[in-house]
Amino acid sequence: MEPLKEMFNREFYVNFAHVFGEVTKDFHVDSFLGDVTRDMDTLSLNGRLRNTSHVLKKYLPTDYKRAVAILYEAAPSLPSGYTALVLPDYVALYGKQHFDLSMEALQYFTRYGSAEFAIREFLKTDLVKTLDVMHKWAEDSNDHVRRLASEGSRPRLPWSFKLTEIIKQPMLTQGILERLNADEALYVRKSVANHLNDHTKDNDSYMLKLVSSWDKANKHTSWIIKHAIRSLIKRGNKEALMIFGFENEVSVKLDNLTTDRTSLQLGDSLHFSFGLSSESEQEQKLVVDYAIHYVKVSGSRTKKVFKLREVKILPGQTIQFSKKQQFQDLTTRKHYAGEHQLEILVNGKVKGSIGFEII
Repeated sequence: MEPLKEMFNREFYVNFAHVFGEVTKDFHVDSFLGDVTRDMDTLSLNGRLRNTSHVLKKYLPTDYKRAVAILYEAAPSLPSGYTALVLPDYVALYGKQHFDLSMEALQYFTRYGSAEFAIREFLKTDLVKTLDVMHKWAEDSNDHVRRLASEGSRPRLPWSFKLTEIIKQPMLTQGILERLNADEALYVRKSVANHLNDHTKDNDSYMLKLVSSWDKANKHTSWIIKHAIRSLIKRGNKEALMIFGFENEVSVKLDNLTTDRTSLQLGDSLHFSFGLSSESEQEQKLVVDYAIHYVKVSGSRTKKVFKLREVKILPGQTIQFSKKQQFQDLTTRKHYAGEHQLEILVNGKVKGSIGFEII
C-alpha cells in the first residue's frame, strides 16, 4: 500500500503549481516546483502539508489580502480532500493579524477539504472571538461549514492539540451542539456525536445531562445521542444505559462460547459464537459487545471493545450470536504474538471470556 504522504507527490505538485500559474502570471511555476519537492522524501504527510504552505508563502504576494484572493481563485481547480488542507493551513499560519478576512477564508476553504485544524489556531489565540464566529457557522446553509463549527471546536480532535479551556468549560460549545443536534446531514451528525464523545473523557456527567434533555423521538437526534454515548455504554455507565432504556443489571446466561481455533497467524480470522439465555421473567433490552485484549509489544495487554448487536430478549428466550474478527496490522493497531483474550459484554458487564493465541 502506498504511504499516505504520497498524496503530496511530484504529480500533485506539478498540477498544483500549474493551477497557480494559470491564476496569476507572477507565480514562478518551475522555481516553486524545485523548492517544494527539494526535501520531499524526508517529510511525513503533515510535514509535506506544512512545507507546501511555507513554500507557497514565498511565491504569493506579501500582501495577505492579495495572497488570499489568489487562493480563492485556485481552490476550485485544485483536488478536493486532504491535500486541500493546504489552503486553510496557509490562513492559519499567516492570517492571525487579519481575523475577519481569515474567518471568511476558512468558511470558504472548508468546502474543499476541511478547516478543522486551521480554526484551532485561532481558537488558541482568541477563544471567545473565534467561538462567536463558529456559533454563527452552525446555522450556515452549507453542511461543510456547519460541520466545521462542531469539528473544529472538539475538545480532543485527533491529530490536533487539546482545547484545554473547552475541556474545563464544556458549556462553551453547547450552543453549537444544540443547533446541530437534529441536522439533516450525516456528515454533520457524525461530528456532533464525536464532539460529545470527546466530552465523555473529561465531562461525562455534563454530557449525559445535556443529551438527556434532547428530543430522542427525532431520529437524527437519537442517532447522535446513541453514537455519542457509545464509549460510556461499552463501559457499562448506568446513566448512559438508562437514556435508551437499557438496564444496568441484566439477568442473562452466556451459553457455549466457542472459537473455531485456539491459535492463528497474522492475517487469519477468528470465528466465534455463543448464546445468551434469559433468566428473567421480563423482557430485557441488551447491548451486546465483545472485547479483544490485544498483546502489546511489551507483553502486557490492551483492551479494545467492539459493537456487536442491540437486541430485546424475551423471558426464557435464547439468542445465538456469531462473529468473524480479522487479525491484520492496521495503521492504528499492530499485532504481536502471545496469548489474547476474547470477552463477551452485555450492557457493559463481562459475561465470559475465552483465550486464543497469535503465533
